Amino acid sequence: MTDSPKPNAAQIASPSYRLAALDQDFLLSETTRGIRFLLEYEKADQMLKRAHIASTIVVFGSARIREDGPGKQAHWYAEARRFGRIASERGGALCEEGGTRYNVIATGGGPGAMEAANRGAREAGAPSIGFNITLPHEQEPNSYSTPELTFAFHYFAMRKMHLAMRANALVVFPGGFGTMDELFELLTLRQTRKASHVPIVLIDEAYWRTVINFEKFIEYGMIDAADLTLFRFADTAEAAWEALLEQGLGAAHDTDADEDLARDM
Repeated sequence: MTDSPKPNAAQIASPSYRLAALDQDFLLSETTRGIRFLLEYEKADQMLKRAHIASTIVVFGSARIREDGPGKQAHWYAEARRFGRIASERGGALCEEGGTRYNVIATGGGPGAMEAANRGAREAGAPSIGFNITLPHEQEPNSYSTPELTFAFHYFAMRKMHLAMRANALVVFPGGFGTMDELFELLTLRQTRKASHVPIVLIDEAYWRTVINFEKFIEYGMIDAADLTLFRFADTAEAAWEALLEQGLGAAHDTDADEDLARDM
């Protein structure tokens, strides 16, 4: 004997009857894109606050750099790894359980230079963040970022926002289009005083001067000469750390910052 269908079975089965929070067809529709933006912001924000992370040092560089790669790749990988360790040991990422952490290494979460920086932080015994992005050719997170601080984003814009909003500094290793994108994003924020106290260091001056003729921006009147003081060059992890200190590392998220700085941020 089979049970007769309920008289309201069609109503219960209708997509309109699904709880909105459990309705993937609704949540993944074009009209709810703004809600998905908010969810991507809020999830990472809450988890980072729960981990008591007050500020970060963002490290970028090519995902193609390999530890045993050709040319200067092995050197770049080693220096990114060394910098992750130095910054974690000296910057305030290490603290007692429940304490506030400062200058936590944050990367794009992928392989290459990002992996190396996360690896150095792990070797120092410090947590580190991986802000990963879902791509057509799936980019999986590296195995060194802290699992509880490894995030997946669909929207580049929201990922960029999380990378920038806690940044006390940006250290950029050699890279391609993606690395250039992130570099010029932060340079623009500095130039426009949206992130005026975030020091930027480019690793391997020879590489950067080969791929970008910075002085041509001035020659053609596209930037002021003073804009080239928004960043510095360094060839080693130790020199990069010293350059950050010389530029006032920590001012962007100093809780004792003056009101003008607070308005800038």
